[in-house]
Amino acid sequence: MSDIINFGSLQLRFLHSKEDTAGSVDIFEMTLQPNARMPIPHYHDRWDETIYGLGGISTWTIDGQEIEVRPGESVFIKRGVVHGFTNRSAGPATCLCILSPGVLGPQYFKEMAALLSAGAPPDPAKMKETMLRYGLVPAPPA
Repeated sequence: MSDIINFGSLQLRFLHSKEDTAGSVDIFEMTLQPNARMPIPHYHDRWDETIYGLGGISTWTIDGQEIEVRPGESVFIKRGVVHGFTNRSAGPATCLCILSPGVLGPQYFKEMAALLSAGAPPDPAKMKETMLRYGLVPAPPA
């Protein structure tokens, strides 16, 4: 499987999903262009997430703490912990994302890409509804 999903300054390439792992894991490669960020910090209570740096430097804010992930480094995000990410560097940053168990799949990202590429400013209510439907809970503003 190699689904590639582009939206905004993010590109995801699914390597395995809940469909082909019987729900064991979702594994995808994510490339963040400079200044790319997760627009809405969130948490999920149905899966854990491991991020492994492949190239460049991405900055992950996990439970309020900023952690730079460089090639060969990793972070573990336990379910229920608020997190987000950004790429503050001048070049792309790529990481491998592993969700366990696999309950998300590429469809969530395809739906979000459609919302973000509709030509008009994204509708926050539709984004929140999509996130909640897939088990991502937007964090309240700080």
